[in-house]
Amino acid sequence: MTRAGTRTPPAARIGWAAAGVLVPVLLWEAYKFAGPDDGVSVGSMPLLPRTTDLAMPHVWTMLARLAEPVTSAAGAQPLWLAVLAAAAFTLGIAAVGWFIGVLVGLGLAMVMQRFRAAGSALLPWIILSQTVPLIAIAPLVRRWGSQLEIGSFSWENWMSVAVIASYLAFFPVAIGALRGFASPQVSHLDLMHSYSVGWWRSFLFLRLPASIPYLLPALRLAAANAVIGAVVAEVSIGLKGGIGRMIVEYAAAAGGDPGKPWAPIFGAVLLGLAAVSATTVLGLFLHRYRRGEQAA
Repeated sequence: MTRAGTRTPPAARIGWAAAGVLVPVLLWEAYKFAGPDDGVSVGSMPLLPRTTDLAMPHVWTMLARLAEPVTSAAGAQPLWLAVLAAAAFTLGIAAVGWFIGVLVGLGLAMVMQRFRAAGSALLPWIILSQTVPLIAIAPLVRRWGSQLEIGSFSWENWMSVAVIASYLAFFPVAIGALRGFASPQVSHLDLMHSYSVGWWRSFLFLRLPASIPYLLPALRLAAANAVIGAVVAEVSIGLKGGIGRMIVEYAAAAGGDPGKPWAPIFGAVLLGLAAVSATTVLGLFLHRYRRGEQAA
């Protein structure tokens, strides 16, 4: 929506989307054409990367490598298919983490809105939680999870990755939902009080619908955060089969196959876009509440 309340024409949206892809590609190729082979450095501090084919391959080299087999072994599958399978594996874990993060974020927001003391006590810790580096807590989560013994239940490594993904996903949901739950006008709240409507019914019929313009952007941001958390956790924990581990493994081939390490990076980008697009579908069912959508 624009400021005047009119929708952006579809052609304009497509044009901006195409520009978002083409401009980085053009900048990449322009720097590779004009930049020095050894990059740009100030003293011993590198500022811009090298432009050799090994360090900075052409975009068409990366794309052409996707159509080639993963290895030279007979019967090896195409690289794009291997990347797609790894991205689907990570997407499934990120979806679990997103779902857990949404539940935790909504629960915390409800508690903080209902009890002012709880909000004063929890909100600083929620903010501080996002300052802890994931690479430090991922091995701890794996270790703690492996020590759980509940009957025949067995903790698996992918569950640790899902927990890390939810750790990043809950934050924007908690903050966005808290803002949304507090957004109804005072006159509307007074009307509920005058009708002796309890907190729970007031929440369901007033606060929750009013929070949708704040909550939808938060859900999209949570989806992107869940993907980031899943990829980083896969690297830290060493979980095989996902896009994070593939990025590390393929990086070793950069010296002799410069296009290959970029394939899982493209997969990670596609993964993030797919996650955010999936959450955008929710807005189609809640369009009547989306007027005045706010940033998370």
